[in-house]
Amino acid sequence: MLNVSIVIPAWNESERIADCLLNTIRQTVMPHEILVVDNRSTDDTCEVVERFMADHPEAPVKLLHQDAEQGLIPTRNYGLDHATGDVLGRFDADCMIKPDWVEVVSGIFTEDPNAMGATGPVMYYDMPSRHFGLKSDNRIRKRIYRADGGQPLLFGSNMALRASAWREISGEVCRDRADVMHEDIDISLHLIGKGLKTVYSPRMIAGMSARRMDTSLSSFLNYMRRFRNTFDAHPQHWRKHKPEILFTAMYPAMHLFYPVWQKVLNTADINPAEAAWINEQMELAEKEGRELYDETPTDETYDERHEDRA
Repeated sequence: MLNVSIVIPAWNESERIADCLLNTIRQTVMPHEILVVDNRSTDDTCEVVERFMADHPEAPVKLLHQDAEQGLIPTRNYGLDHATGDVLGRFDADCMIKPDWVEVVSGIFTEDPNAMGATGPVMYYDMPSRHFGLKSDNRIRKRIYRADGGQPLLFGSNMALRASAWREISGEVCRDRADVMHEDIDISLHLIGKGLKTVYSPRMIAGMSARRMDTSLSSFLNYMRRFRNTFDAHPQHWRKHKPEILFTAMYPAMHLFYPVWQKVLNTADINPAEAAWINEQMELAEKEGRELYDETPTDETYDERHEDRA
């Protein structure tokens, strides 16, 4: 199995970064490394990460600093360039990956040597009916989040690249200094443009916040324009479907409901990020506990071994 590095760009993410990191180490397969790349945070993001590292010395978490330039793309690139794994996973600091995410990602690239980029659906952990939402997101991304007649587009909150593929495109991806494009779609189009295969897997699941829906209408529409801007910057590529039309149609209801649901969560004193995969994590812990118990010799087997020696 190929090993997996995880890259997490972070700017002022002290509220969620500890939960995010906890999910990266509560995995069926431990990541090769977990690189948090801080980009000039003005809150205590770095202190939170350092405390997490001190509390979990066995975890392969490293804190890097990208201070040369403000922005997601240079921070993302810095992390991907410094990662040493066979496969480079990348998601945001408020994302909560499913407990088998590393295992699934490793399997995708191990079983398909032609796969150069992979992505999957997301569950919105701070909204109700999370698993229904996951099924809906899966249907949307599987069917319409594509380019050039069917190549899956990678989603920045849940994506992975083969390290060799990143090295092939790293010098060509757009820097987008005007900050008007979707950086994940840009990566996707650079992969596709080189004939490198991208794949979609319904089993590669991450949780993310729906906080984008809590922004103003003008801010949300500007964010949606990034789809068109990205394809305009790559005129050799084309798409049949426009996801931004669907997302814009969903915005009014989601924008009204999101803050209401956050009040419900606050009243109930529920941390939705912490609870995202709690059932799956408990099942994993119970399984590990049973395996540890089965491997531990009982007094009876201990006596039997010494009787045999006698």
